[in-house]
Amino acid sequence: MLDYRLDDETETLRKTVREFALEVVAPQIGGFYEREEFPTAIVRQMGDLGLFGLPFPEEYGGSGGTYFDLCVAIEELARVDSSVAITLEAGVSLGAMPVYRFGSEEQKQRWLPRLCSGEALAAFGLTEPGGGSDAGATRTTARLEDGHWVVDGSKAFITNSGTDLTELVTVTAVTGTRPDGGKEISAIAVPAGTPGMTVGPRYSKVGWNASDTRELSFSDCRVPEENLVGQRGRGYAQFLSILDEGRIAISALAVGLAQGCVDESVRYAGTREAFGRPIGRNQAVQFMIADMEVRASTARLAYYRAAEKMLRGEPFRREASVAKLYSSEVAMDNARAATQVHGGYGFMNETPVGRFYRDAKILEIGEGTSEVQRMLIAKDLGVG
Repeated sequence: MLDYRLDDETETLRKTVREFALEVVAPQIGGFYEREEFPTAIVRQMGDLGLFGLPFPEEYGGSGGTYFDLCVAIEELARVDSSVAITLEAGVSLGAMPVYRFGSEEQKQRWLPRLCSGEALAAFGLTEPGGGSDAGATRTTARLEDGHWVVDGSKAFITNSGTDLTELVTVTAVTGTRPDGGKEISAIAVPAGTPGMTVGPRYSKVGWNASDTRELSFSDCRVPEENLVGQRGRGYAQFLSILDEGRIAISALAVGLAQGCVDESVRYAGTREAFGRPIGRNQAVQFMIADMEVRASTARLAYYRAAEKMLRGEPFRREASVAKLYSSEVAMDNARAATQVHGGYGFMNETPVGRFYRDAKILEIGEGTSEVQRMLIAKDLGVG
């Protein structure tokens, strides 16, 4: 029989991150959120806990854990705040993972130790202003010239790309033409501060306001030829595989938000009184909260299963899409229900539920929209 109970080591990690989220993140994140300020000090403390090194080997400064350990940590952070959770997810799953999965040994030794320690952050430059879900429509180019890649183009919605800790952005670029006439897309590491790379101002976003998201532009941006990450012409395929893994982590984040909605609603229903008694004694409120718990618990099982298949080395793309699709929609449903339970207070930006409501929608868009997930699931089933 399947047993999804956490082992002792992972349960200890979960409790540690839960304590950190409640004692360090919760008391101060609201201020960062309303100021739209990146919480550098909190992120450094996350690094001190070893969260950024969770799925990486000790030889590169990691903790020697698994990708599932990372997901558990992300879920616990997202129960309190999604901005710090996405900073961890993007820094590890999208930022450091391409270097670990596809980088040369020299690249791993050069960048991973600082990324694993949280002293530095990396970003993942795939999406372009005119591309959206069509990630293959890359227009950014890179040409070889005198031992350097010369990068020109732009990227949009790039998380962790302009913080004080940002050290590296791995971008996809067209580096030539394939024999079949299609685009040859490669991945190239561009260190922060490289001349020719311009980091745009922070986006004004609906949610995730304490995370860093920006547009990047490249004009005659030169990096050494050895900054090619992985094989030339394999950049698009490499990034798609990174996205497959990342969908499990985003699912964990969505589950955390959904569970946070349950946590806040249970607390509020027990203390808020109307008509002379706690609102939690009203069956209508009880049923709403019960349904929220059912959705969160079921979504958790979905990402656990996807992570299990991934760690076994089995195909997991369909399971990852199922988990990401279902959990992101569950997060939206729970955020809506939690706002209803809280009434007018749920509509206030300074409340956790108000932030949850604002943060939930992007989960149906980022790392592949709900429509893209349905396409991938149908394709894997052999439909169409």
